[in-house]
Amino acid sequence: MKLSDFDFDLPERLIATRPAVPRTSARMLVADGDTIHDARVSDLTDWLRAGDLLVLNDTRVIPARLSGQRRRDSKQGPVTAKIEVTLLEPRSDGTWSALLKPLRKVHEGEEIVFSDQLSATLEGTADGQGHLRFNCAGEDFDTALAGAGSMPLPPYIAAKRPADAQDMTDYQTVFARNSGAVAAPTASLHFDDELLARLQDLGVEFVHVTLHVGAGTFLPVKVDDVSQHKMHAEWGQVSEDAAARIAAAKRQGRRVIPVGTTALRLIETAARGGEITPWQGDTDIFITPGFEFRVADALMTNFHLPKSTLMMLVSALMGPAPIRAIYAHAIAEEYRFFSYGDSSLLLPKA
Repeated sequence: MKLSDFDFDLPERLIATRPAVPRTSARMLVADGDTIHDARVSDLTDWLRAGDLLVLNDTRVIPARLSGQRRRDSKQGPVTAKIEVTLLEPRSDGTWSALLKPLRKVHEGEEIVFSDQLSATLEGTADGQGHLRFNCAGEDFDTALAGAGSMPLPPYIAAKRPADAQDMTDYQTVFARNSGAVAAPTASLHFDDELLARLQDLGVEFVHVTLHVGAGTFLPVKVDDVSQHKMHAEWGQVSEDAAARIAAAKRQGRRVIPVGTTALRLIETAARGGEITPWQGDTDIFITPGFEFRVADALMTNFHLPKSTLMMLVSALMGPAPIRAIYAHAIAEEYRFFSYGDSSLLLPKA
């Protein structure tokens, strides 16, 4: 497979910079086998049925973008430099991996001050990243970060506008529980409490898993032979209860439908042994055409970047030719793309 197999022309005007309001008013392309329907997320109850099990990623996005000042004493007096920081992931030693711009202006042992409550010391560097130790932890860190940070919008949105207060709500799912993501599980942004209640009344069931989406989700594929691409790793967990409920649904012939590629990648990781089992750790699963899906029967997801690993994933689920037709329809009908864009419900042929 070549990278060009997953390319397509996308008009820039279709890249969404704000979500639909209300969330459930977003458009939803339904691909039911070879048939394509145009709907709304609010119509989801028309397409799901009693007994379906939706798998929801309950990760919580942290306000990972920080702007601070590095202060250094010199013979001429204090010298300051503005440092932009994007947190990537916590490390086992209690520090955070982060992107620092400009990294060259911070020396090991120097402090960056972000607010009266939040500062960090650079303890080391590796692979172009800094390792930051913050002055607080736990709930104190969460509170200080909420006051100083902004939402880490994807590059294709951040290039068009800065994050603002509205993004603190818009870029978070209504069922976010476990802090740690630096990007949202965007397929889940379309749900609100009213839609969840209507689905529950229909007899749809929900199970929560956690995958902390990392900044690596936006990394481009740089090799023409996609089999040579190395996937980024992200931490995830499928609890004993979640695994048991998903396994029961599979035994009973009920549909298991992950909401988002993050939930799909996680449950397929937990089922690499043949059946889903409790699992925790870093996953770098790379799903391309030819992949054998052991758990997911369908997928609810947004529209993805050309030549991205997520285009490869949906091509694996639906087939490369059907996905090309689905995306051609979406572009012709001017669906909105990417993180704040519209949705699709992909139901492969039985």
